[in-house]
Amino acid sequence: MKRFTLALLVIPLALLFPTTPTVEPQSRPRVVSPRADTPARVGDEEVVKSDDVVKTDVDLVVFDATVLQKKTGRVVGGLKKEDFVLTEDGVPQQITHFSQNSLPLSVLLLIDRGGCLDPFGENVRHAAREALARLKPSDEVAVMAYHDSVDLVQEFTRDRAEVSDALDRVPGHDEEANHCLNRAFYDAAHYMIRAGNPVGRRVIIVITGVTSNFDCDGGPSGAEAKREVFESGSVVCGLIPRTGEQKVENGVMHAATGVGRIFKAPVLSVNNLADETGGEVLDDKPENLDRTFDTLVEHLRSRYSMGFVPTNRKHDGTVRKLRLKVSPAVEKAEGKLAVKSRQSYIAPRS
Repeated sequence: MKRFTLALLVIPLALLFPTTPTVEPQSRPRVVSPRADTPARVGDEEVVKSDDVVKTDVDLVVFDATVLQKKTGRVVGGLKKEDFVLTEDGVPQQITHFSQNSLPLSVLLLIDRGGCLDPFGENVRHAAREALARLKPSDEVAVMAYHDSVDLVQEFTRDRAEVSDALDRVPGHDEEANHCLNRAFYDAAHYMIRAGNPVGRRVIIVITGVTSNFDCDGGPSGAEAKREVFESGSVVCGLIPRTGEQKVENGVMHAATGVGRIFKAPVLSVNNLADETGGEVLDDKPENLDRTFDTLVEHLRSRYSMGFVPTNRKHDGTVRKLRLKVSPAVEKAEGKLAVKSRQSYIAPRS
């Protein structure tokens, strides 16, 4: 069965870019789609899934962006939509919708349990618990674990006690198991589509010591997993507990998959997913990950949300390249800046 592949979320604009603060209830309805050629409701709009497209009456492309000072890594906040320059396939676009830190987060924590080394030791567990506890009350968290298979440890919840308990219920490390990134990201993105907050910003944070791997057999390919991540509208981020042994293991896998790519072997890379979705991969010693996890959450909370209606109104299913920059005046005032945002999306097909 064909699947739709659209790297954007289409939801009511008043929810995406609110003009006044709203109070989020502790529980709220979720959009669960059967993934067939039947309509699903998102707010007041009908989404019809058929032949690899999502058809809506609004051609609004929505994405997030983080702006950082290159020299210090400091988040640059307080910018306005006029401070950004956006192009699609080289053609200037008008940003019509804009906000910062006004939408809730749906954070899916994806924890590696395979390979020679355990990346989720007590230091990392403590860092995750402390950082997630400092999310806003409107933010929700889910926990998954993976090696050869994928296990949903905790479904999305706003209850921080449930999240803390879930971190203690993460399955044990299995050094005989593989790092099946293709299965992990496919299942994580599939669950995000089914259960993530339809009006929030979606983030998959993977905790692993190995950032690239060959596709595991008997499951969705890495290309399918990547498409599913795009379809979910998720930003991919990575947290890497850095040790000498981890650098050796990851280095071996990086070299092997690099050679594999030359011979067209199917490979999936966390860094590549992060780059293409506008996320980031941070690493540090396990005992320092409290600070690193806090930094990542700060970056996620301070992302800008923006939307535009493409000047190319063709529904041709093509990949459109996006480039977002800050204006020269902003760089003159702030110094050299790095803008992390989605690099492409797939247009709907009529």
